[in-house]
Amino acid sequence: MRSAGALIAVAVVALCASGAVAAEKDVEKIPFCQYCGMDRARFASTRMLVEYANGTTIGTCSIHCAAVDLAQSYGKEIRAILVADQRSGKLLDAAKAVWVIGARVPGVMAAKSRLAFSSKGDAEAFRRESGGEIADFDMALDSTFLDMPADTRSIREWRARQGAR
Repeated sequence: MRSAGALIAVAVVALCASGAVAAEKDVEKIPFCQYCGMDRARFASTRMLVEYANGTTIGTCSIHCAAVDLAQSYGKEIRAILVADQRSGKLLDAAKAVWVIGARVPGVMAAKSRLAFSSKGDAEAFRRESGGEIADFDMALDSTFLDMPADTRSIREWRARQGAR
């Protein structure tokens, strides 16, 4: 009985460790955003990873593109939604992150910035320096969905101008 418990514990630790390694190598595995094509290494501090229970993983450059995927995949069971910590670039649970919405920094695929931090202290320090509002993931996602029509229109207009050159 004791050895079976030990084997289970080792298996759980191995699975957790392999997930952490996979999360840290996400840019190598998914180098470009699956929606807009942007280089995820270049936007490493805003990148996201959505892992579904069916084993599929979607890598995006931003919460904007992650929201596009979540809207299209609302029937799929989600295993994890990860976001890069603005300071370290390491992935963390998006629901546990402290978000700053609307700071005086450019948004990624959006007019309004939405940045994640692993601690409230880091988010508060950033907010004092760059403005914005402290939020949780639900607020950041709601804000993203509310701005989606205008942001998508801007993206389409920008791409049309780029094609005209």
